[in-house]
Amino acid sequence: MIVEIENRRSIMGLSAVNRASLKTYVSEWENGRRSIGEGDRRVLRSVFGLTDGELFEQVAAHDVLDAAYAELALRIEESKSVDLRMIDTLAGQTELFRSWDRQMGAPSLADQLSAHLSTLENALAYSVLPSARRPVARVLSGAATLAGWQALDVGGVDRAWRHYELARRAAVEAENPALMAHAMGEQAYVLVDTGNIDLAFDLIHEAVACAHGKVPNRVLSWLCAAEAEIAATAGRPDDSHDALERSAEWLPDGQEMRDSEVPGIFLNGTHLTRWRGNVRTLLGEPGAIGELCTALDAMDGSFTRAEGSLRIDLAQGYLACGKLGEAREQARLARSLASRTGSLRNRRRLDRLTVKISTST
Repeated sequence: MIVEIENRRSIMGLSAVNRASLKTYVSEWENGRRSIGEGDRRVLRSVFGLTDGELFEQVAAHDVLDAAYAELALRIEESKSVDLRMIDTLAGQTELFRSWDRQMGAPSLADQLSAHLSTLENALAYSVLPSARRPVARVLSGAATLAGWQALDVGGVDRAWRHYELARRAAVEAENPALMAHAMGEQAYVLVDTGNIDLAFDLIHEAVACAHGKVPNRVLSWLCAAEAEIAATAGRPDDSHDALERSAEWLPDGQEMRDSEVPGIFLNGTHLTRWRGNVRTLLGEPGAIGELCTALDAMDGSFTRAEGSLRIDLAQGYLACGKLGEAREQARLARSLASRTGSLRNRRRLDRLTVKISTST
């Protein structure tokens, strides 16, 4: 090969190089220690009958591969800095997003929460040991569930579904049945909003069954309340009442509404009263208005979007009783709250309700 290169250089009119030096050049080219000038590139293309890409991309591929190994090693090394203190910080960020969401709504949080999820996904992807992965996965599942609810609230049903799928996968990684059940329960609402109500009932029913005996009582109470609402939506009053009774049985006493196992759940007696009023409104039963008013009087003022949803239920209850003035007023207040929080989900409910109120005049 050296002789051939020497001959081709001569034919192409390149400056003469003695054979010993040419051997050194070839060795240095092969080991990447010497760049190949355009003249020698023409020589090598002629000798081997290959293109530039075919001849020289191998060197570039080695460079890319080395860079990829270095990048992976760096990310794995960086993941070691995600200790319990950092995990607590990430969990605290999720809690801040959750607080902002219930008061101000989802639209203003979309970019920040997306970046937060990316941080958590990367932290999980490059953590190696299961003992390091589980706590990260736990925080990721909670954040993804929050992101799912926010997406659903602004009409992003496919995005909501994907977030809940991420929450379920993270719950498996975290080995946490409570987080899994919560994600399944929330995901059932996506099915409701897309019209798959029977499938939604089957999903929430399985979530309750999977959670029984494995999750805190407050979580099980929340799941049963969700089952009652979805059963009412599906036109299954007996299943709905049965689920409400089970929810009340599992709910712990007192005004505490949080459980450390699933921070995304807020449920105490006041919340369950609101939920019961919602279910009875869906079923067209008497007594719904009284329970909704009781819940409204006791509601924490920071639950802005939840108040909007409650007032929609009240408007529906008043409409069913023929009290059109009260129905209009509650719908007006609910629309103001929906505008404040950017809740397209509540606006859709209000639009349908407004048509019913107008046709009842």
